[in-house]
Amino acid sequence: MPADRAGLNFRQDYFDDPAGWAAIKSLLYDIFSVDLDPLDSVGGYDRTSFPSAFFDESGRCIANLSGFAMPLIIDGRPVKAAGWQSGAVRPDYRGLGLFRALIRHTLQRGEEQGFEAVVLYTDKPGLYAPHGFRTVRQFSFRGDAPRPIGGQKPARRLTIESDLGLLQRLLAKRTPVSQRLAVTGQAEMFLLNCHLVEDVSLSLMPDEKTVVAWRMTDGGAFQLLDVVGEQVPCLAEILGALDLTPASVETFIPPDRLAFDGEPVGDDGPLVLMMRCADDLLPTEPCCLSPLAEF
Repeated sequence: MPADRAGLNFRQDYFDDPAGWAAIKSLLYDIFSVDLDPLDSVGGYDRTSFPSAFFDESGRCIANLSGFAMPLIIDGRPVKAAGWQSGAVRPDYRGLGLFRALIRHTLQRGEEQGFEAVVLYTDKPGLYAPHGFRTVRQFSFRGDAPRPIGGQKPARRLTIESDLGLLQRLLAKRTPVSQRLAVTGQAEMFLLNCHLVEDVSLSLMPDEKTVVAWRMTDGGAFQLLDVVGEQVPCLAEILGALDLTPASVETFIPPDRLAFDGEPVGDDGPLVLMMRCADDLLPTEPCCLSPLAEF
């Protein structure tokens, strides 16, 4: 356990403390302009979380790093993985070794819980590479749209406010969207990201067992962001249920369950996916995690 620093107190597992929860929300808003208030309306924080942080004497959160259970499928194999998120240090406390101490402590806690892999998103990979993390390049998959399969009743639009219970039930028993790389749970991040990601549409497929998260670009391309439910329909079925005939498609989930031969296009943006795991757990095919599973 990291030692308290001068004028700072080390705490962990503090999300159930209303003052502590308010303090981490304030930190993330001040550093990243991320508003966690919508999370409170969809069930609150992930109960598998194991946060660690330094607080000042006034109760302000100065530095934080949170881990949580994030089970994955990688190359067809179930993997007991942890995700890391909410890594932040207030500017006037940087350079004091606080974040390095939190990284070491969070790694130790994950090892004690038996996690096989740790994954995170960052725009500062140099912070994590010395601790054994490696960048996993992400891809989207683009191509001509397949001919829609019709003859079925249309999909129904959903909203989080009106259909929260339905979404939570489907998230609880979701089928992984891919055998290459996919989350097998993470209801909290999906619901929060539906608030944070722009222009997301949620549609319930005619079987009422699957929700599709999607959007259309200004140029008329269909973008598939995620599929949540007991099964993963093929892309032609999705377009038919949505009554869409786009010229092109871009999927942000691997296409191996979509019957779609999309060309992988590398994501060279500033935010990268990193993993810390044994060599044989690194994905071997072009892959990505849904933007609604990002954390």
